[in-house]
Amino acid sequence: MSPSSAGFRGKKARAPSTSDPEAIAAILDGLLDKRPWRMGMAIGRLGHRWSEVVGERLAEETSPIGLEGGVLVVRASSASWAAQIRFLSAEVRTRVNRQLGEEGVVQVKVVVAPG
Repeated sequence: MSPSSAGFRGKKARAPSTSDPEAIAAILDGLLDKRPWRMGMAIGRLGHRWSEVVGERLAEETSPIGLEGGVLVVRASSASWAAQIRFLSAEVRTRVNRQLGEEGVVQVKVVVAPG
């Protein structure tokens, strides 16, 4: 059977259009690679595991509130708890990076904000 008798005569292959479906994984990967989403996801993971990073007692008085440009911002309920986090900042940084699976945190900044 020749291509012309099969109904293929004169038809060209269709070029992909921008409206063609795309795999959901590719779309999600693209969205999650965007910085605000990625940082938000990291803070969410840290929030859920904060007691594993700093211990139960310190987790009651502190929480991670931001991550931008390698700086983790931690909220402390008082100046004394802020001093404790500052004292432990190298260990906190190491444990946070282990939790996140990357060396993304290079500095820990502490703010006092009773909460």
